[in-house]
Amino acid sequence: MRPRSRERRAGAVQSTNDSSALSKSSLAARGYVHDAFAALLVPGAPRRAPLIHRGYYVRARAVQHCVRAFLERTCAACGAPRSQILSLGAGSDSLYFRLKTAGLLAWAAVWEVDFPDVARRKAERIQDTPKLCALTGPFQSGDPELALCFESLDYRILGLDLRHLQQLDQALASSGLDAAAPTLLLAEAVLTYLEPDSAAALITWAAQRFPNALFVVYEQMRPHDAFGQFMQEHFQRLNSPLHGLDRFPDVEAQQHRFLQAGWTTCSAMDMNEFYRCFLPTEERQRMENLEPFDEFEEWHLKCAHYFILAATRGDTLSQTSVFPPSEAFPRVDPASPSGIFPASVVASDSQGPLLKRYGHASVLLSPGIILSAGGFGEQEGRHCRVSKFHLLSRYCDFEWKGKQISSWRTGAQWDGRLYHTMTRLSDTQILVLGGRLSPVTPALGVLQLRFCKSEDNCTEDLNVTVTKLDPEDSPLSCWRHSTTEVSHENQKYLFVYGGRSVVEPVLSDWHFLHVGTMAWVRIPVEGETPEGRHSHSACSWQGGALIAGGLGAFEEPLSSVLFLKPTSCGFLWESVDIQPPITPRYSHTAHVLNGKLLLVGGVWIHSSSVPGVTVIDLTTGLSSEYQIDTTCVPWPLMLHNHTSTLFPEEQQLLLLGGGGNCFSFGTYFNPHPITLDLSSLSVG
Repeated sequence: MRPRSRERRAGAVQSTNDSSALSKSSLAARGYVHDAFAALLVPGAPRRAPLIHRGYYVRARAVQHCVRAFLERTCAACGAPRSQILSLGAGSDSLYFRLKTAGLLAWAAVWEVDFPDVARRKAERIQDTPKLCALTGPFQSGDPELALCFESLDYRILGLDLRHLQQLDQALASSGLDAAAPTLLLAEAVLTYLEPDSAAALITWAAQRFPNALFVVYEQMRPHDAFGQFMQEHFQRLNSPLHGLDRFPDVEAQQHRFLQAGWTTCSAMDMNEFYRCFLPTEERQRMENLEPFDEFEEWHLKCAHYFILAATRGDTLSQTSVFPPSEAFPRVDPASPSGIFPASVVASDSQGPLLKRYGHASVLLSPGIILSAGGFGEQEGRHCRVSKFHLLSRYCDFEWKGKQISSWRTGAQWDGRLYHTMTRLSDTQILVLGGRLSPVTPALGVLQLRFCKSEDNCTEDLNVTVTKLDPEDSPLSCWRHSTTEVSHENQKYLFVYGGRSVVEPVLSDWHFLHVGTMAWVRIPVEGETPEGRHSHSACSWQGGALIAGGLGAFEEPLSSVLFLKPTSCGFLWESVDIQPPITPRYSHTAHVLNGKLLLVGGVWIHSSSVPGVTVIDLTTGLSSEYQIDTTCVPWPLMLHNHTSTLFPEEQQLLLLGGGGNCFSFGTYFNPHPITLDLSSLSVG
């Protein structure tokens, strides 16, 4: 790499520190962590989004867990060698001040290393802040020509490039670091910014230099799935590309990397596993209740693409169980694929307006017309809650045209809701139930959509009238629920189940709406009440409803499949026994085809693979997995928060929209409708 290019990359990497520091300051200000020093080290008080807060929270707790495990093991006895913490790429982190305030540095000291400009700025900030100087005690400011920028009795800040290991080694030794003493090396989102050879050299140097050490790493992984590619593209745009992910794409490869470099033991896990296994339930609930939140898919996907690793050397630290075994997060890997469903972009004579949105609802109005409404998406060049409808009309074989339309004439405007449901009542009428405007504002009232074609009966000139019914007519103030058509005493009803509300994170209740009279009625339902859930799937079958998966209490994905079975006096809840058990999932869609339940896409956290299509034989209960072949579709393709429409005669499944607000990487929308070819699915 050319020197000038190296300098630009280094500057871009340094800028990630500034963004991270401000996020940590916002994190502390909102009460996620106790850190009185983040705002002192980096002025400014931007408020980050709740999703960003959660990401930085789990990172902070994972690193804190490892630091405390190290200090408890090495600082137990007076007279033992002084423990050392060496933070590589420390940036503006406040670790030293938090440990000093907690009284955890009585027998330990901290060294920090970062680029010279970053290190000097931090040293100057400390010197100019009396509250920080009071904690460091007497200090010396470093010589601008030397690597040592700040020095106190138990704290050193060095300005060095981690790629220059000889200079690093000499500077650490001259600043008092004792290679023989118990040493914790911290690298939070550092190694991945180094070229693979430089990162490998640093890992090997540390193994050779410190005979009694713990190396803790937090960074990205899983580059090959849709979220992973979007994550990589984000850092590429920032001119700070992620290195080494192809070589070390998962926790197993990362562990092997450290063991091969000379470390004695190594354990690693993704952040979903850490969050479930090593944070108490009470603490998780405290965090989850700090702010209104409704971006579960991106929270779990972000955690699936970051890991925490602890590698050890030496008799003392190799016996330290940083991550003791836990059964709180059992892995549920799906069975080997039974087949493949090819995916392709919907054929069209012209691109037309793209359906770039998620959290919307779609309904098959007639065999050749699909209407989508609501959700969060792209409209008129900006990201917002979408107010326009999207009409997809078939004009030849399986070729479609897309069109954006607005509400018409004197009808009410679409109110911007998302995570609602839409049900076809007739060729000209759709019922909209539930949804939200924000995580604290439910979309009250039932909407009726009526359609009117132009005088020449052309679907391209379809008009929509929105009618808002009296909110008091509806008991619903929920979203992420399901609405399914069921039959009772030869009458058609809509079964509205689950979801979440402003008050309840998950709902377990249900309602019946009589389609003919539009009245809410009570129908007896027997059997054990299922656990509450939202973001599940529901589809009609044999006059009842099949409910699959969802996100349950404590934000845990569910694997259960339930059948609301019609009886002579009402309905009965039955559990569908499935073998082999399916991987818990949510934010998927579902359909019944030839006596088989198809669960399409979604999010799961108990497996490192990506959900495809799970097929469950409703007669035998046998489950099988099918991969989605995305070779012929634009990549990435995120199959959550999408909608899908089944065309049984053509053996085709049409997927519309999908995507999400992907942590700090930006918002992603699937741009094109996609079809899955189900013809390989055997007819049973």
